[in-house]
Amino acid sequence: MKMLITIGIIVATFIILVTGITFFLGPNDLRRCGSSPSNSANCAAADAIVAVSGGDTNARVDAAIQDYRNGWAPLLIFSGAAQDPHAPSNAQAMKDRAIAQGVPARDVVIEEFARNTSENAANTSAFINKRNLTRIILVTSAYHQRRAHLEFGARLGPGVQIINAPVSQDKQWSNHWWITPGGWWLAIGEIVKIIAYYVSGGAA
Repeated sequence: MKMLITIGIIVATFIILVTGITFFLGPNDLRRCGSSPSNSANCAAADAIVAVSGGDTNARVDAAIQDYRNGWAPLLIFSGAAQDPHAPSNAQAMKDRAIAQGVPARDVVIEEFARNTSENAANTSAFINKRNLTRIILVTSAYHQRRAHLEFGARLGPGVQIINAPVSQDKQWSNHWWITPGGWWLAIGEIVKIIAYYVSGGAA
């Protein structure tokens, strides 16, 4: 009997841990909204959709494009430098993918110099502030969403509302992330980086 109780406690603790990590790393402000914006304040349309490169970049682009098509915002902003200095930037590749899927070039803005999340936020915020955008939808992989939100929030300040809209599943992350060593590697890595962000005073 004691053995069963012990096993039950271990299983319950594991489930709570996995669920907690999943929701902590991947906040989704549109979870309770429909596929398109509504008159509800929490589900209203935004000024722009921002997607950053990294991880499964194509999945992030496709999610941003789907949000654009569903009317969540009239503008796409892609951010990311080139992994290969002799190749087009990630942001340009993201734009090309969007155009290939029917998005007008005039509705896409790119930021081509960011090499990490902090630079994604810093470089993109300059354009957002210049255009006086006040509400953006932030798209990245679910495991990366919390940290990206922290970085963008620090750069944009309280004048810009950031709506979390993570990619629910990509080549590196899914609802079953905890089954694979790679999933735990990503989760623990993000938690460590978030802790470093706070320890450094908000500059991870």
